[in-house]
Amino acid sequence: MSDFNEMNAGPRWYVAHTYSGYENKVKANLEKIVENRGLSHLIFDVRIPVETVTQNVDGKDKEVEEKIFPSYVLIKMIMSDESWHVVRNIRGVTGFVGPGSKPVPLTDEEAAAIIEPTAAAPTFAFAIGDTVDIVEGIFSGYSGKISEISADTNEVTVVVSTVGRDMPIKLDAKDIKKSEEE
Repeated sequence: MSDFNEMNAGPRWYVAHTYSGYENKVKANLEKIVENRGLSHLIFDVRIPVETVTQNVDGKDKEVEEKIFPSYVLIKMIMSDESWHVVRNIRGVTGFVGPGSKPVPLTDEEAAAIIEPTAAAPTFAFAIGDTVDIVEGIFSGYSGKISEISADTNEVTVVVSTVGRDMPIKLDAKDIKKSEEE
């Protein structure tokens, strides 16, 4: 394992594989070991990538967190014999991601995309045909149906009935909310 010290260029994100359902236990145990043994100079952060999704339960929308990569835990650490041994011997950890017993760190781009997902994977709550209420702008208070959604999901076209005719209005997606009268 001593070749870790030669390849190491400071703290990097590594991925540990765990038994299914053990992610939270592994995270808690690793954080406790780091605190108890004073290893904060080797292991800096432990994360379980999650996303918030809306599920319809009994007719009501409920936000829940789902693991993006079940059975995986991300660990920002300086790879050394000691840190490898600590992580590898936590109950529930089956190994690191990488060929054989050689962990491969994530690139900075991969780590950023997993840890801080941005507009790269937007969760869009609307679909064409949805009835929405306009909450901002000069048409605030009006309701209508979505007829078009831009490719980047930042802009929608809502058809509003006013003065006896249908009028398409282009709006920012942040200026509408789902109508409760669907």
